[in-house]
Amino acid sequence: MSVLPCSVNLVGGVVNKVFTLINAVTGTLNIGDVIALSNKPNVTYISLDRAIGATLDYSASGVNAPVAWTAGWDGTGVGVAIIDSGIDSHADLLARRAQRSRVVYREKFVGASENDDFGHGTHVAGIVAGNGSASDVPGSSHVLRGIAPNANLLDLHVLDQNGSSNDSAVIAAIQTAVNLRNRYNVRVINLSLGRPIYESCSLDPLCQAAEAAWSEGVVVVAAAGNLGRNGYSTVLSPGNSPHAITVGAMKTIETFTPSDDQIASYSSKGPTYIDMTVKPDIVAPGNLVVSLLAPGSTLARAYPGNVVGSSYYSLRPSGAPQYMRLSGTSMATPVVSGTVALMLQKDPFLTPDIVKARLMKTARKTFPSSSTAVDPLTGESYTSFYDLFTVGAGYIDAGAALADHELALLSSVSPSAIYDPASQKGRLVLPLISNWKWFPQWSITAVWGNTVIPNGNIWNASNVWSSSGDWGTSIVWGTGGPTGSSIVWGTGGNGEQ
Repeated sequence: MSVLPCSVNLVGGVVNKVFTLINAVTGTLNIGDVIALSNKPNVTYISLDRAIGATLDYSASGVNAPVAWTAGWDGTGVGVAIIDSGIDSHADLLARRAQRSRVVYREKFVGASENDDFGHGTHVAGIVAGNGSASDVPGSSHVLRGIAPNANLLDLHVLDQNGSSNDSAVIAAIQTAVNLRNRYNVRVINLSLGRPIYESCSLDPLCQAAEAAWSEGVVVVAAAGNLGRNGYSTVLSPGNSPHAITVGAMKTIETFTPSDDQIASYSSKGPTYIDMTVKPDIVAPGNLVVSLLAPGSTLARAYPGNVVGSSYYSLRPSGAPQYMRLSGTSMATPVVSGTVALMLQKDPFLTPDIVKARLMKTARKTFPSSSTAVDPLTGESYTSFYDLFTVGAGYIDAGAALADHELALLSSVSPSAIYDPASQKGRLVLPLISNWKWFPQWSITAVWGNTVIPNGNIWNASNVWSSSGDWGTSIVWGTGGPTGSSIVWGTGGNGEQ
């Protein structure tokens, strides 16, 4: 992928697509021509078209969504772009009165079928906007309703039946979402996907596309990744975008109250590789989440034990299963996207920076100092510390975010972090354009809180800095360890107990 002005010439190569969103093209050329292309004056950077992978009931209560529903906010009129593996037809995605599909636009960017063959995108869509109609039966014990149960969805299909894709497909989908923002009131992009970080966000085409969408007024919500068991600096791209709202995963412990919830040990931690950006920005329920099933999909066939039958919610079970249980930051991300849709329905004039600032400031900030989780498959235990590189600004609270009326006049860009070896302390570096730097109501203490920055030292856990030096190894990416590449996007079975 090469960044070029209007004139496009790949020195004997073939241009596959021109991106107007980030002033770039994707193309195919011989290896021997790369140097000649890089020497052209109108080429600023060349990047490989890298591979990307795919990353309720208790979730809604955990983030206080019923408060919003009681007040009449359900996402009506707001468009959320689901850039994922497709969205199957499902009763929970119909408008209740008109019985029309709330998936208002569909487009494929990979050579896949019209259905969600992988099963990931349908699950994500249900967390954002499922209305629970299939589970809303007489005597139901669980109405499986998404966060914004009347929002409209755009199905931008980029992942194949194995949950795989590449940068160019995702960038094309982001560009489409931005181009359709006026036609379908697209205010939110959900990216429950990602890949390793290879360069600074200022050069990474995927990250740049997310940044460009933000500058066009679209809130970008991205998964942090599921590599937290490998230590710090494990956030994926485009979750390293300083403007995007990057989401980590909490465990609801399958209770409706959030007071006993804990961080999922697999939730990726910051600071980001290379740029040292403070991530995640916020955490949300993402473990053992029950949402929509795509029948016959790869995930349904690979994990039949995760398919949830009607006995889960009905005393008189009948009919084919409609739901499935999955875990990961992929499942936490749409919880935030749905909350953003509620906020924008209530106040359509909010900017992405105001949305991000309010979500972060109003997030719950009461956590234990640490918690230990046990992998149900291996029996291995993992201890997590509740510092700002693990839980960000806190645990999302939809009711509190909707009740907040403060304005953020500047940027809500995530700060970066630096470490002083002499004092063995770290501190945040606030950009000049940052709300956090100039307005007391958006101060570091107000937004991140004292509990995640103990004694003013952001390096709470002793191994934060040292672990970042190991970035890029097979251990960090989990291909040989307990996390495993198959669980990166919440597709790895039963989740965490």
